[in-house]
Amino acid sequence: GIWGMVGYSLGSVGLLLFAPMAARIRALLPGGYTSGDFVRLRYGTTAWRVFLVVSLVYSVGWLVSLGAAGGLLIQALSGIPFVIGTTVILAICVAYTLLGGLRAVIGTDYVQTIIIVVGVVLVGVMVLQVVDIDAVHARLVETRPRLLDALMPASVMFLFNNLLFGVGEIFHSNVWWSRAFAFGKGVGFKAYLLAGVLWIPIPIAAGFIALAAPAIGLAVPRADMVGPMVAAEVLGTTGAVVLFIVVFSAIASSLDSLLAATSDLLVEDVYRRHLRPNATARELRRAAKVVILLLGVGTWLVCILDITTLARLLHFTGALVASTIWPIVAGLYWRSANRASATLAMVLGSVGGLVCYQLVGFYVAALVSAAISMVVVLVMTWMRPDSFDWRDLEEERA
Repeated sequence: GIWGMVGYSLGSVGLLLFAPMAARIRALLPGGYTSGDFVRLRYGTTAWRVFLVVSLVYSVGWLVSLGAAGGLLIQALSGIPFVIGTTVILAICVAYTLLGGLRAVIGTDYVQTIIIVVGVVLVGVMVLQVVDIDAVHARLVETRPRLLDALMPASVMFLFNNLLFGVGEIFHSNVWWSRAFAFGKGVGFKAYLLAGVLWIPIPIAAGFIALAAPAIGLAVPRADMVGPMVAAEVLGTTGAVVLFIVVFSAIASSLDSLLAATSDLLVEDVYRRHLRPNATARELRRAAKVVILLLGVGTWLVCILDITTLARLLHFTGALVASTIWPIVAGLYWRSANRASATLAMVLGSVGGLVCYQLVGFYVAALVSAAISMVVVLVMTWMRPDSFDWRDLEEERA
């Protein structure tokens, strides 16, 4: 319903909060390379390995959801089979990530962002020229009034759940940390602040398109396909093409960023730190290419199984990433945060979130996870305060 649109817009809160954090990350970890570096140096090996499990499970889940979204988009707009569409978008993203790494990803992200912003404006204008807002509202009141109910319990829980999911996603993910390390001094704050502001209207615009489905009598086979199908029905061929370009750019932008960042995390924190501590720069580059290729193939294999909806898959991972919010924030700003609190917060938060995901619903998983994690960090920091020396984060890379 209406809180769904607002809930997805609240993903911008994580970006806005990460803007000042990016500056602190660069100041505290001048030789940092991944988010795992911070957790390892700040909280020790046990917390680091728990964090790696959380981060890698989330990354795989996000990769699968993006690949599947690309296949569904192409199927909804063109009728091309889901498997072919998924194969095409994954192959394209894997190819240029292999060729250019993070530099190519940042370059293509800039172009894709311009396309997304301009495209969303065009689609919104085209929809308003065809669909009468009063008719959409009247049809929703008649057929699906609960979508307009601002006090529907599931919607309210989803609103706060999605807020914490988005914050956890951004605070822990190497996608955002790798850019914080790569940006020049002062650039990260401006970049994340601008990104947060620009994201706010995009889910609301997309959600408006979805709410038009009942008004035009469109039967949507699954929730993942509602946006493309409504656009194709209302806007015709031109609108469908514009929407395809916009959504394809958004998916590709996220996919290539995630491939590069997950590859960095696996190569640096798993391959180099656990398997080959004496690996040369050439061996690390070769390993990165192999990892990107394996991630692409693995994602494709899971995508074609089509085992669940995109929303349920993402919110499953939300139960994990929300548990990292408090350990990350406390680790960056509190000397007193201790190792045991971070480890237990991530473990207990993840377990609690996953239990509620199964017993209650996907719309409370991140909410419960973050709440448990917060209590653990606050109580254990109060009971056993540490006195961390920030200079211990200034590790020189070999």
